[in-house]
Parts: sequence; structure tokens; C-alpha cells
Amino acid sequence: MNQLPPVTTILLVVLVSIAGWIDIRSRRIPNWLTVAGVVVGLSLNGFLYGWPGVWFALKGLGLALLINLPLYAIRGRGAGDVKLMGAVGALIGPWNWLGVFMLAGLLGGVIGLALVFWHGKLRTTLLNVAYIMKELACLRAPYLKREDLDVANPNAIRLPQGAVIALGAIGFVSAVKIWGPW
Repeated sequence: MNQLPPVTTILLVVLVSIAGWIDIRSRRIPNWLTVAGVVVGLSLNGFLYGWPGVWFALKGLGLALLINLPLYAIRGRGAGDVKLMGAVGALIGPWNWLGVFMLAGLLGGVIGLALVFWHGKLRTTLLNVAYIMKELACLRAPYLKREDLDVANPNAIRLPQGAVIALGAIGFVSAVKIWGPW
């Protein structure tokens, strides 16, 4: 992790905060926000570092899409979440994005477990995870045989990933500010 320029940190926090707030309220992350995030990430890195900065932003965007598009394909993540992660990658680059991704994943897991316990669905969730793993091992999308495993299912316990991504991004840049770069 390299220390991010203050303007990049501010823009990242603004981007993910708006996305998280909108996702909590409407369960959607709008295209105007994610596209603006990608354009700002490419432009800002290009302005600050020239063509190497543009390449840096493209690598962050590419890594985010490479990891998140398969999750979208099996309906484990929404399209807005994928685009938001791409915008975050374009702003902060591949290695920083990986840190945000890992922290958001950990936070999402903890919050998800809390929701599962809150709704009394631990047994059902564990059975669903086993089924998902079995289907993925057979190279099948789990939602094909069970619609209840589609992220768009209105009856599912759903976690606003935009808010979790916001927590992960803000937590990551805060940790770097407190403890310094890796």
C-alpha cells in the first residue's frame, strides 16, 4: 500500500459514502456515480502521474472487474457493486484495491453472520453455503436450480454491499493513515 494523495483519499471517501448511503436507501448504486468514479480515477491518476498513472488506474479497474465479474455471473453480487468496486480500483490502484476488497469481505462476513443470527437462519444459511460450494465445484451456477440463491431474490436476507464497500474503503484508508504504508 502506498500512501494515497489527500485528494484521492477525499474523493474515495466521498464516492463510497454516497454509494453506501444510496444503497442503504434504495438497494441500488446508480450508474452516474460509478461511471463518474471511474472517469475521476482515470483522470486524477493521469493528472497526478501522467501515463503511468492512467495505467495504474486501469490496472486497479481491471483487477476489480476480474474478481467481481465472476461473482456477478453467478448472481452472488449485484451489477452496481461490481461497478463501484471498479471505480474504487480506478481511484486507488490494484494493490490498494485488494486491501479494500479484503477488508470489505471480512466486514461483510461479520455483518452477514450477525444478520443470519438476528433472523434465526443459521441452519438454512449453512445448508445454502454447502449447496453453493457443491454447485460451484461442479462448475454450475447455484441460482440455476434454486432461485432463492439469486442475489436479486426479494425474500433473501440481503446486505447492502455498497455500504459494506464504503466501510471497507474508509477503514482501509484510515488504517493506512494510522499505521502507515505497508
